Amino acid sequence: MKGFTLLRTALIAALFSTLSSSLAAQWPVYTAGIPKGPDGKPNLTAPTPRTSEGKPDFSGVWMIASGADTRNLPFQPWAADLQQKRLAENGLNDPDGLCMPQGPLQYHVDPQPLKMVQTPTQIVIIYESNYGLRTIYMDGRKLPPLGEPQPFWHGYSVGRWEGDTLVVESNNFHGVDPKQFRGVEPDSFHGVGWLDHRGSPYTEALTLTERFRRLNYGRLEIEMTVDDPLAYTKPFTLHVSQRIVADGSEMIEFICHENQMFLKLTGRAPR
Repeated sequence: MKGFTLLRTALIAALFSTLSSSLAAQWPVYTAGIPKGPDGKPNLTAPTPRTSEGKPDFSGVWMIASGADTRNLPFQPWAADLQQKRLAENGLNDPDGLCMPQGPLQYHVDPQPLKMVQTPTQIVIIYESNYGLRTIYMDGRKLPPLGEPQPFWHGYSVGRWEGDTLVVESNNFHGVDPKQFRGVEPDSFHGVGWLDHRGSPYTEALTLTERFRRLNYGRLEIEMTVDDPLAYTKPFTLHVSQRIVADGSEMIEFICHENQMFLKLTGRAPR
């Protein structure tokens, strides 16, 4: 028990060390283009900005405002077992701490910001956390069949407009293989297939549908529907809210392995 307590303390210390260094450092502030109210402060309820094509413009730096509750998901039995084992380990093999790409919900609720860059044919999401990079294709292409391309850490994503809602469908994720799970998480699972920080797994059968709505200048709503018949008994939907970073701050350069302490504290640093 003492060893477990020390490990948990080390994990928490590593997490807060990472977050504090990220939040303390920042690029110079540049506030051009932010709507202001009569008092000179940012007007976050100003109308949604639009592109030259008349579509909502999601460009900007965003931070988590409210997350999603994943405590009662419709797990398949093996997935429930794996999630409980991951949860009991207090994030020991969470991809965030291992400097690996995070899962789709993890990125949406991470305390570090993300930046959206929008063009007519592509939308790019840059995550400060572990410097993740995701491309959403807006050129009319269709999702490829499952297993046709090599699995992507962030999935293969295509988007379309339904009115003012950006609908993004993704598949071909790099997930876990349930056939390899025999009550103990194999090394091949470490950092792979984490939907959330509770360790809820996903497999390569996952199809993810996201609906992005920019309600006004300062608020972004994201609805996520997870459809993974190998890990869950039925599809389910989660909701996340994000807020614009309105003071002109930009993301910092976050190189996860620079001054990496998590692997050292957990006895897994390269030798």
